[in-house]
Amino acid sequence: MARHLRSKSKAPFVVYDLNRHAMEQFCAEGGKDVGMASSPAELASRTSVIVTVLPESAHVKEAYLGESGIIRGLRQGTLCIDSSTIDTSVSIDVSRQIIAAGARAVDAPISGGIMGAKAATLTFMVGSQTDGDFEQARAHLLLMGKNVVRCGDLGAGQAAKICNNLLLAISMIGTAEAMNLGMRLGLDPKVLASIVNTSSGRCWSSDTANPVPEVIATAPSTNNYNDGFKSRLMLKDLGLVSNAAKDSKTPLMLGALAENIYRHLSNDTAMAEKDFSVVYQWLAGKKP
Repeated sequence: MARHLRSKSKAPFVVYDLNRHAMEQFCAEGGKDVGMASSPAELASRTSVIVTVLPESAHVKEAYLGESGIIRGLRQGTLCIDSSTIDTSVSIDVSRQIIAAGARAVDAPISGGIMGAKAATLTFMVGSQTDGDFEQARAHLLLMGKNVVRCGDLGAGQAAKICNNLLLAISMIGTAEAMNLGMRLGLDPKVLASIVNTSSGRCWSSDTANPVPEVIATAPSTNNYNDGFKSRLMLKDLGLVSNAAKDSKTPLMLGALAENIYRHLSNDTAMAEKDFSVVYQWLAGKKP
């Protein structure tokens, strides 16, 4: 994502990461000159548009509201785009504090994974206070993705994202079960996948990220389940789903089962760090 922003944006570029080595590598890649900030606050003092992508709610709160957080150096009118997938209530609270400080904020979580990030085909689900904030954010998000959709007010992007990931987890488990069953019944996995992908069972988990190695050349499963969306992060997202379901008094049958499956899977430290399609290996009783 950052590489696409750097190469396509005409504006000066400043980065900050806790991993200084990662920043230095990024800056050394060539192309546009990139400045390195020493803290989120310093980054905010040098920029008018900020894009953040962080793993969990606590990281977002610290990055924006901490002692050296973005809000400490925020300039009037700065647009803050947070593309993390976090708790909806935390996202709304952080956005409101940014707005109270005189800046603008949108939540814009992502779908499309590492493959989509590399190809700039991501989908961004956006929650914004105004149409103007959305349009301003959209211009920057289109440098990194293909689809940018306003879902509603602040927090609506987060709500859409957790609903998407709920369905994604369930469909990946279903695809893994179907592939495992078919192979145990003697079917060639590529033949079975080709049938599913031209029939009513077709889904992203089958035609793009099939969990059986070698079925899809570009799928994480073919790369030993590396370079994908980690299972422990899927478990984290399913926890967000569970919280939202409780708050809204929404029954969660398959979602609760999916969360339980990924919790058991993530008890294996190695599998927890693998792409979430490794659930196929878990169901099949194998090790990646």
